[in-house]
Amino acid sequence: MPPLCKPVTDTIDSSLVGSGHIDKAAIVSAAGDSVWATSPGFNAQPAELKTIVTILAAAENEKGDQTPVTTAQAEGVYVAGSRYVLARVDGRSIYARQGRTGICIAKTKQAFILAHHAETQVAGNASSTTEALADYLIKVGY
Repeated sequence: MPPLCKPVTDTIDSSLVGSGHIDKAAIVSAAGDSVWATSPGFNAQPAELKTIVTILAAAENEKGDQTPVTTAQAEGVYVAGSRYVLARVDGRSIYARQGRTGICIAKTKQAFILAHHAETQVAGNASSTTEALADYLIKVGY
């Protein structure tokens, strides 16, 4: 868990869910082995987190083995037991949809942000909010 646990939890509430563009979110260690903060009821499973880490690693190394990305493109990615169809994978980010809901995942130096938007929320706004928080966390060393 990060040394600033309380501020990380506050970040979920104020910067992500508090924005009105995201309905639930989590901040997870870059290795996918610990959840630093999460919204109530948003329970991504350890195997799902490890898969996300593998996809992000392949996406960051475009000249390396892209099997995790192509597998996710064919089979989707699972978050909290739900399957999402990959819309885009860009270096540090994954965007996926399930009907009108979706997820945005953005990697920082030490963690990744996993954000979910509901049907009534705009995917582009959710992505912008997630990416902006990732940029901020990178800037402050996370």
